[in-house]
Amino acid sequence: MRTIGLIGGMSWESTAVYYRRINEQVRERLGGLHSADVLMHSVDFDDIVRMQRAGDWAGAARTLAGSARGLERAGADCVLICTNTMHKVADEVQKAITIPLLHIVDATAAPLTRDRITQPLLLATRFTMEEDFYRARLRSRFGVEAMVPEAEDRPMVHDVIFGELCCGVVRDESRAKFRAVIARAAARGADAVILGCTEIGLLIGQEDSALPVYDSTLLHADAAVAFALTPEPALVA
Repeated sequence: MRTIGLIGGMSWESTAVYYRRINEQVRERLGGLHSADVLMHSVDFDDIVRMQRAGDWAGAARTLAGSARGLERAGADCVLICTNTMHKVADEVQKAITIPLLHIVDATAAPLTRDRITQPLLLATRFTMEEDFYRARLRSRFGVEAMVPEAEDRPMVHDVIFGELCCGVVRDESRAKFRAVIARAAARGADAVILGCTEIGLLIGQEDSALPVYDSTLLHADAAVAFALTPEPALVA
């Protein structure tokens, strides 16, 4: 088993989901008392949010790159950034290490392409919905043209993520609002829903949508397990 390195804490609510999912999947695949070989650096999310709000993405990149280097030095064989939004700086983090960074867009896109999804609704933070780093990777690498909620719905989606879910608050009224956003997107032609913020799965799931739902948190965690349980290529003498 290879060692999984997690950069977590953004927020810790969803990082806990990563840890549970990874270990559940390892136990399911290997049986018995098996669990995952995991290293984690959990950052102070308040520091990251302040840099996001200030537009200091270079500072955020330095912080996460430092976390990634620490995980590599500690023996991690791969690194995951346990948040969608901070994949805005994924390229900078990958350049700071020699082990692979398992990208959340790639993990999410794999089942989308398998299921021939072409126009999913992307529910995420304002940064992920309105900037192009996430949708551009879906488009250029996988031919998936994600749509986002209508302009009047985006502030609500963003505020529920930061003001409620990241604080461990799950409200029925917010669930109803997300369901309405999904229904409106379906009327506009969406053929699936990406839970493109790692906390959204705490609020809604497949039971809340007539469209297929793809939870980026679970898919990313599963990609880490697949990596960890795939033997390294044998060296040729």
